[in-house]
Amino acid sequence: MGHGAREDFVGNSFGDRLRNERMARSLTQAELGGDLYSASYVSLLENGRREPTAEVIKQLAKQLQLAPHAVQEWTMPVSPAETAYLLAALYARQSWDMRDYAAAARQAGAAADQALENKDPVSWWNMAYLQANSMLKDADFAGCKNVVEELLKHPLSEESAGLSVRARQLMASAALGMGQLSEAIDQATAAVERGNGIPEEFDAYIAALRTLIGALAETGRLDDAWGHCVTLSALLDDSVPSQVAGEIYWVIGNVAFMRHDVDAGLANHAKASRMLSPASDLALWAQFNKATAWVRLAAGVVEPATMEAIERAELAQSVVGANLGDRLEVSLLRARWLYLNGEMEAALSLLMAIDDQQEALAKHTAGDTALLLGKTLKALGRTEEALVALTAARDHFADAGAADRVALTVDNILEIRAADRQK
Repeated sequence: MGHGAREDFVGNSFGDRLRNERMARSLTQAELGGDLYSASYVSLLENGRREPTAEVIKQLAKQLQLAPHAVQEWTMPVSPAETAYLLAALYARQSWDMRDYAAAARQAGAAADQALENKDPVSWWNMAYLQANSMLKDADFAGCKNVVEELLKHPLSEESAGLSVRARQLMASAALGMGQLSEAIDQATAAVERGNGIPEEFDAYIAALRTLIGALAETGRLDDAWGHCVTLSALLDDSVPSQVAGEIYWVIGNVAFMRHDVDAGLANHAKASRMLSPASDLALWAQFNKATAWVRLAAGVVEPATMEAIERAELAQSVVGANLGDRLEVSLLRARWLYLNGEMEAALSLLMAIDDQQEALAKHTAGDTALLLGKTLKALGRTEEALVALTAARDHFADAGAADRVALTVDNILEIRAADRQK
């Protein structure tokens, strides 16, 4: 925004606050207006070209689930410090909507600092939460955890079960992204236990359940993960948005594949595919195709539909500009496909390139890379190199707390050593 945009912002306290609150709730202007006010009228309010009446304020407060007196206060002049906060918060929301998560994290951090200076704890919490969410989206898992630690220490989190659920769900997701599976399980479990029965935190509760299921599955606790899948499935009804329902079918399908129930996996992922639209969220669609290809290959489902999922993930990533970790994970899928189809030299070349950048991967994913590299080297008769790769895989899995994969890797190591002794 240029200088003129800043002057407009300063000159329209009510409109800017209204826009901020609407964007914070992911509402369109038409949705905020509801049955009473058109999108064009809401736009006029946000741009300062109409003054709200008492009845308008009452209806807007109802749509935003705020007290009317709180909305009425927006018509009062604001201080320069409050203006600085509102400006930073608006920029952060706009960057989030544009999926520029690195910029959103910086701007939300600036807004949080300004709120702290203004002695406004509620605004600080909201902006710090947006900052952490943006870092999570940008794969800055360590940064996300640092911000969430501050959120969890805050009295607001201690006083409000709902805020605690949101923060712990974020902490669990960041830990899962870093491959810290035990911590992810602990934090997600706490979020699920606190979030159950709080209707206004339904989305955070669902997200925590999905994170818990993913972490349990990664550690090999598939029965526990499936039990939570049953809980998740019971929440599906006509009131659940199709995008959320698609994500639920996605995670249930993942666990079904890992339990070697291929039919249930295919059925749930087919439902997810119908509900997740690339038009509404291309980045999420890329993640889904990456995930479905991964579990299909893990279950030995080597068919054209699996390669199509890999190619869709690659295409979507090229459009949305995925981070390095996500790109490497899709390359690992292609390497696994090559391995399962007997193209060992091609698989080896790809795996060595991925392994050289393992610092960009979560610990359990780095372990998966090293394990597949070891198996590929073994298939090519390069057993000494295979043992080095498998030993690295074992260590990665041990660091991640993935005991079942440690055992699997050790079996591969022992098999090579036994074969060497028989020579």
